[in-house]
Amino acid sequence: MNRPLPFDPIARAAQLWEDRIGPSTTMAAVTGLMRVQQIIQSAVDGALKPHGLTFARYEALVLLTFARRSSLPMRVMGERLQLHPTSVTNIVDRLEKDGLVKRVPHPTDRRTTLVEITEPGRQRREEATKAVTAIDFGLTGLTPRQTEQLTELLTKVRKATGDFTE
Repeated sequence: MNRPLPFDPIARAAQLWEDRIGPSTTMAAVTGLMRVQQIIQSAVDGALKPHGLTFARYEALVLLTFARRSSLPMRVMGERLQLHPTSVTNIVDRLEKDGLVKRVPHPTDRRTTLVEITEPGRQRREEATKAVTAIDFGLTGLTPRQTEQLTELLTKVRKATGDFTE
């Protein structure tokens, strides 16, 4: 880990931006958001690595755990995880290779393959969940209410960009 800087580089960049380019509010917010994403990604990756998972594979296991029959069509997984079909295929291939999921035929639609979580997949998901929740998914420094507010604000941005509709 790097030693902390004796100043906030984003605040300094925002001041320089303000002096030389113009209003810096959005630039500072986005730069801060991108840095926090790096911090969180590093923390989550560190928590999941001992379990042989990436965040994408962990999310897939969680999604399958939440599914009514512990299985979903790959197309639905892609929609819910907001991933390209190729990415879903790669994630499922790796999880299947590790014995955490299996592909099974759809009971009524021969064109569809379901992905089903296995018992080792359930166990791995449970262990990995303990690891990421123990570090609060890497999001530190906020009160529970501030975390709720952050989620509300990020949801507004996601909705405004067409990420979902209600």
